[in-house]
Amino acid sequence: MTKILVVDDESSIVTLLQFNIEKAGFDVVTAEDGRTGYELALAEKPDLIVLDLMLPEMDGIEVCKQLRQDKVETPILMLTAKDDELDKIIGLELGADDYLTKPFSPREVVARIKAILRRSAGKSADVELEVAPKEKALHVGDLKILTESYEVYLQDELLDLTPKEFELLLYLANHRGKVFSRDQLLDAVWNYDYIGETRIVDVHVSHLRDKIEADTKKPQYIKTIRGFGYKMENVRS
Repeated sequence: MTKILVVDDESSIVTLLQFNIEKAGFDVVTAEDGRTGYELALAEKPDLIVLDLMLPEMDGIEVCKQLRQDKVETPILMLTAKDDELDKIIGLELGADDYLTKPFSPREVVARIKAILRRSAGKSADVELEVAPKEKALHVGDLKILTESYEVYLQDELLDLTPKEFELLLYLANHRGKVFSRDQLLDAVWNYDYIGETRIVDVHVSHLRDKIEADTKKPQYIKTIRGFGYKMENVRS
């Protein structure tokens, strides 16, 4: 059974989330402080972590940071207070996959969990994988994108991409030369409405550039189209 780790210091929220997530068919492990949550993430190896930002012992940002430093790539859904915009961005930059703002509905949490798990497993039918049936890899310049094993190589060196970075890169690579607004990328890759949250796209593009571009100030692959969005150049090797 798919295991979800819920880390929140409010017992009422933990109880509410555990009930609804288990009702949706998942196994649930809980913690009410960051240190215990971090230790359970290592010991229990959950399939996804629901992580509050404001935690005793060790806050959510530090938990996320430590897990990513430990090479733990478990998807993380962060829970944030209404106006913690800076914390949201920091969390995403440290490797969180998504966030929800309190107060939230348990139904929305379950929906986000299912969406993240689908994407992490590479089974989301909502992301366009427009690759010919016999094509095992997409080649863009020195990039090789393996669509079945969800791996990306740059000059034969395997890159360490998060599931969301992979999906964004694959979507852009499948539409080389086409310009997308940030809202279009949110809709296509994140698969639900993030009105006003286009910074998420910028953060992930920045991460991708750090990993695939020789010079991030003069990107070869992902170009910024001023006043509109981004496009993947049809780079030739």
